[in-house]
Amino acid sequence: MERNVYLDHAATTYVKKEVLEEMMPYFTQSFGNPSSIYKLGQENRKAVDLAKERIAKAIGATPSEIYFTAGGCEADNWVIKGIASANQKKGNHIITTSIEHPAIMNSCKYLEKHGFEVTYLGVDEDGKVRLDELKSAIKDTTILISVMFANNEIGTIQPIAEIAKLAKEKGIYFHTDAVQAVGNLRIDVAKIGVDMLSMAGHKFYGPKGIGALYIKKGTRIDNLIHGGGQEQGKRAGTENVPAIVGMGKAIELAYKDFDQHNERIIALREKLINGVMERIPYVKLNGHRTDRLPGNVNFSFRFIEGESLLLMLNMKGISGSSGSACSSGSLDPSHVLLAIGLDHATAHGSLRLTIGDENTEEDIDYVLEVLPTIVARLREMSPLKPMKEDK
Repeated sequence: MERNVYLDHAATTYVKKEVLEEMMPYFTQSFGNPSSIYKLGQENRKAVDLAKERIAKAIGATPSEIYFTAGGCEADNWVIKGIASANQKKGNHIITTSIEHPAIMNSCKYLEKHGFEVTYLGVDEDGKVRLDELKSAIKDTTILISVMFANNEIGTIQPIAEIAKLAKEKGIYFHTDAVQAVGNLRIDVAKIGVDMLSMAGHKFYGPKGIGALYIKKGTRIDNLIHGGGQEQGKRAGTENVPAIVGMGKAIELAYKDFDQHNERIIALREKLINGVMERIPYVKLNGHRTDRLPGNVNFSFRFIEGESLLLMLNMKGISGSSGSACSSGSLDPSHVLLAIGLDHATAHGSLRLTIGDENTEEDIDYVLEVLPTIVARLREMSPLKPMKEDK
């Protein structure tokens, strides 16, 4: 019997049964527009408000600070462009990192074409921002610092609270792309001190096409989408009620029995990391060894090409990736792996496996059985296969 092992939860997750069940009535029975004043519309308004309450509770915010978007990319775009537009009289300088998601990177590049200055901070070999370099990069014209909470490729968790403190001391807005972190890490925006935080429902077993942006009360930010007065006048467009309901339920489930759940995921992660490191030579674990997302594993295998590795794993029923799902169509090596110091050839031989709720020890055992054989076969076929003097 063919085995199917899904290990690409950083790309997307399935919708949980409980989430789908709560969503279903809003497609057919309770289909009213939340902006309508009659009963059918007001029932949906209550559903939207409940979802905001659930999300706010999960991250330590207030419901009025939660704004729904079409996903993490929109939330990131809104922050970068909205803060730039609303605060350009104060300054035109933005600080981010060289390992951000394309939604941040490309938004910053867009602003550079329109008179803004952007500093892209380097990271250390584990993918962490150096706080002294961040401090040195700050100028009188700096209006925003944006650093992702945890990297989508290598899983490294950043010192977000320390960055937030530094930004606050300098009177600079601080945003974190927490798309990979929400649902996988405990987050309290009030304690951490962030001004804005992006998230996406499909990363924690909710539906695709729905995200949210936390905006701290008092933050000066312009709208990205103009139209009607939805989302407190901040984000126009009739609300996607079924998806909003699903995201609210999903985040509630994500933080139920959270510690016990994460202990199990981390145990599977460690079993996979240790097994690969023991059984396969010429391999490097990318990202911080311990300060990483619970289910994230990212390896670089020397002397092979990552795309071939993915194809052969797929033939064995194993789903993984070579990096960000949003960049998987590119033939260029991962900008994240290059930023942590890997050469192009090694970066091309990367594999990201991300563990989720339904994965088992048997899944990990199967990967550890199949992966060494595939790597060995690809190396035999490679013109760059290792020599005896290689280390």
